[in-house]
Amino acid sequence: MQEHASLPRDAAKNAAAPHGETGIESIHLPSPTVWPMVLALGVTLLVAGLITNAAISLLGAVFAVAASVGWFRNVLPHERHEEVHAPVSAAERAAAVAASAGPRPAPAAAAHGQRRLTYSFLSGIEAGAAGGAAMALVATAFGMVRFHSLWYAINLMAASSFLSWSNASDAFLSGFHLQGLLAGLLIHMLISVLVGLLYAATMPIFPRLSLVAGGILGPLVWTGLAFSLTKSVAPLLGARVDWLWFIVSQIAFGLTAVWIVNLRIRFLSAEFQSLPFDQRAGLHSNEAQRSAASEVRQ
Repeated sequence: MQEHASLPRDAAKNAAAPHGETGIESIHLPSPTVWPMVLALGVTLLVAGLITNAAISLLGAVFAVAASVGWFRNVLPHERHEEVHAPVSAAERAAAVAASAGPRPAPAAAAHGQRRLTYSFLSGIEAGAAGGAAMALVATAFGMVRFHSLWYAINLMAASSFLSWSNASDAFLSGFHLQGLLAGLLIHMLISVLVGLLYAATMPIFPRLSLVAGGILGPLVWTGLAFSLTKSVAPLLGARVDWLWFIVSQIAFGLTAVWIVNLRIRFLSAEFQSLPFDQRAGLHSNEAQRSAASEVRQ
């Protein structure tokens, strides 16, 4: 009884600490930035283009220059900083004390952190499935317009795994082939889900750039890589791809995947964008809350 009676007094004392913290001062750290990763991608594409295609190097150079400018703007003329507080605040401690008396509604930030960690994997699968469906609709529309066939696009994808199909005629690829349908669907589903998981993991980290990065830049990068690989590894197959329709289908995938992830995580909302970087990145989990509750009980 004496232990439980002292808990509210401890919580009240912690709540009176400056800035709502538990007596631990906030840390002055450089603001998080996406530009180092963009620069790394640009340099990678720049080098990859030396052995594949000059267009890849050109795209990498654009990314590298843009990232360098953006990174320098973060440090010049004055370095940007942000205040990072202790992971356990007075409010969290008080909430842990109140939890012993009965159920309570979760704070907004904790709810967002919970949602981020709980639905990331599921939202990635959903985003990949929905984006893959959108991409398939665009590809099927191309097959109908150009070859009057529902099967051309899926057979063309299957041809990437069948050496005997690499030089197949348009008439053959326009027909129905169960083997091509199953292989094409399997390849398309695996790639779509993997990219969807990537979207679910990365889009909430930098929500203000998600529509441009996920809907435009990402599809352009994949198109450049696919163009380079097919020209180098399977030139006959690459010659059959209509790259304009390919880009449109990739953009359809990207925008749909971003939309589906946002339905789950709501990272485009102002409330989510105001969360600290560690929570947006999924680094702030329920472990901090459990640690706070354990410390309060002691």
